[in-house]
Amino acid sequence: MRCFFIGIIMASVVDICNSALNQIGASNIISLTEDSKAARICNQRYEFVRDATFRSHPWNSLITRQTLAPDADAPSFTFAKQFTLPTDPFCLRVLKLSDPEIKFELEGRKILSDESTINLVFVGKITDPNLYDTLLLETIVAALAADIAYPLSGSISLASQLATLYRDKLKEARFVDATEGNTTNTSSIQDSEVLAANTFINARL
Repeated sequence: MRCFFIGIIMASVVDICNSALNQIGASNIISLTEDSKAARICNQRYEFVRDATFRSHPWNSLITRQTLAPDADAPSFTFAKQFTLPTDPFCLRVLKLSDPEIKFELEGRKILSDESTINLVFVGKITDPNLYDTLLLETIVAALAADIAYPLSGSISLASQLATLYRDKLKEARFVDATEGNTTNTSSIQDSEVLAANTFINARL
């Protein structure tokens, strides 16, 4: 069970898309499959933008733990065993193993190690927006607005403004998320990390 201590709002994918469309000044959609340019672009881009946002930070509401058993096939050399990354939920980013002393390498969708089992902590691909905290929801909205602004409006200046707003929102959300419920050193959250996480948006501009 996932519990949060900050505001929770009920949300759907369409709600997120409409919030992004509102920032652009575009009309709302009823569904992602309706026959409109806005719906088609949102349908094409939403999951990509969401997953890129998920990978940009170890969000508390997405962190998942699983114990992995080794695959039947072993690696060709160096390590004795290999473990397939989880698919339920889908592992978007490996964060750590529970034992920091364990030696391992990540190759594709495999973790190579000599251990008989491993306890993995990772960012999971959680698809239900109602399981995201409020700042993560707002960050996805800002990311989507920046991503689809130019295709919908044709305005480079609007897209640039929304990209700046997204970077500010991401910085705020990452700071709050990193300092909630743990002893993370907030000084490690640098502007350069925020900019690096936005490559997918900067490239589209």
